Amino acid sequence: MRVVCAGHVNWDVTLRLDRLPVPDGESRVRDRHESGGGSAANVAVALVALERSASLVGSVGDDATGARALDSLAEAGVDVSSVSTVPGETARKYLLVDSAGEVSVIDDGGVNEAVGPADVEASWLDGATHLHLTGQAPATAARLAELADERGLRVSFDPGRRLDCRDYTATLGRTDVLFLNDREAGELARESLPDDCVVLIKHGERGATLDTSERTLEHRGVDLPAVDATGAGDAFAAGFLAASLRGLDEGRALAVANACGALAASSEGPRADLSWDRVDALL
Repeated sequence: MRVVCAGHVNWDVTLRLDRLPVPDGESRVRDRHESGGGSAANVAVALVALERSASLVGSVGDDATGARALDSLAEAGVDVSSVSTVPGETARKYLLVDSAGEVSVIDDGGVNEAVGPADVEASWLDGATHLHLTGQAPATAARLAELADERGLRVSFDPGRRLDCRDYTATLGRTDVLFLNDREAGELARESLPDDCVVLIKHGERGATLDTSERTLEHRGVDLPAVDATGAGDAFAAGFLAASLRGLDEGRALAVANACGALAASSEGPRADLSWDRVDALL
């Protein structure tokens, strides 16, 4: 069963600091790490690690960084045949991480939203059973969701940090599984979602809640030391999707998601070393 992940493909530069910067203050870099990133790319890598087939829809620049990003994805087992290489610079993000694992992000731009709705090809969804959307251009996300709906695919969506400044109404109306954090959940009315939409709200170290119009499930999370929260939400999403596609019930899938998020937060960088053995050992 193949999952198509659509959204950003970035190159991440992680700077571990003694503290996050404050106005008129100074922070010291303790460590520096570079790797592929981007929410859609991170979820695709995690799904492959959890024994699901995953392909990626997105865009990189025609620079050396774009080639590095694609190479790292291909080495991880992700199908990158639907990733477009376009003129320009691959998006680079600087992730500032403090000693407690809290993260601030600096985005220097790039071509990670070069794929517009007119560029979307229906063939990208051939053979897929699920479409996972992330915080990309709203019109592109809406077109992909429309095509998935026409084919009877389930659609999950993690809109991310820019939910409050982008209009994702069309995509939300076709979403079966929605991933939010506490802040994002406070910005979105349940009435804007389909009645049968499953909403997963991440509470960080306090676990997560699964909510539908008929039931609510809670999981208190997994106790691992926080090192770097970068990519934890992506690992959480991949864990829930992989568990659901494996046929596990919602309660167990929620637990798997929390385990994957905790494993990601307890390691450096945006891509955790996930496996079912590591998840089962935690749970």
